[in-house]
Amino acid sequence: MWIFLATEVLFFGGMFLTYTINRHFYFTAFGIGSNTLDIKLGGFNTVVLILSSLTMAMAVWSAQTGKKKLVTGFLIATLSLGTVFLGVKVIEYKQKFDHHLIPGHGFDMTYRSSHPTPADDPREIAAEKEEVEKAFASDLDTNAHAQLYFSLYFAMTGLHALHMIVGAGLLVWLIKESFRGRFSPQYNTPVEIVGFYWHFVDIVWIYLFPLLYLIDRHR
Repeated sequence: MWIFLATEVLFFGGMFLTYTINRHFYFTAFGIGSNTLDIKLGGFNTVVLILSSLTMAMAVWSAQTGKKKLVTGFLIATLSLGTVFLGVKVIEYKQKFDHHLIPGHGFDMTYRSSHPTPADDPREIAAEKEEVEKAFASDLDTNAHAQLYFSLYFAMTGLHALHMIVGAGLLVWLIKESFRGRFSPQYNTPVEIVGFYWHFVDIVWIYLFPLLYLIDRHR
């Protein structure tokens, strides 16, 4: 598992390097892209994942100390929190689709500020419109450069979500085995190994959140 996680660090490291290079060259476009993200949902998901790390750690401790009922309970709690995280990501992805922020032919950084809905905060829309206009004034290719940001946003968060789905599958297997009372102080390696994997996925998000949501947060 440690060797596997080392390869995962290299894999995600390449994406982080790509992000860093493009952020350096297109900082303004990356900034306005970041400001379109819902920081409340992102912050909520961060808390959810931190709590899931706690419940996963407690599941490992319960297995190591022979508390079989607690193992099942903490594993179910971890799976539930992971499911909540994925559900919130679906909501965020839908927001990007509704605001025409999916990289491709229909991508338009001005769409949301030009087509506000009754649910939108007028002050937030006005601030976004002003910010976008300033960005286009300084860089005529802002729309293209912002697509780089959202391409990386979907690639990085999508890959992270895929790892979450894999982790959820592993948790389902652990829960089934825990119902059979398989884990004990003498045998708890599967719980510990899946715990390593789950903590790694959580740590990746701890880096993704500030890089994607906070790089130019001023409103």
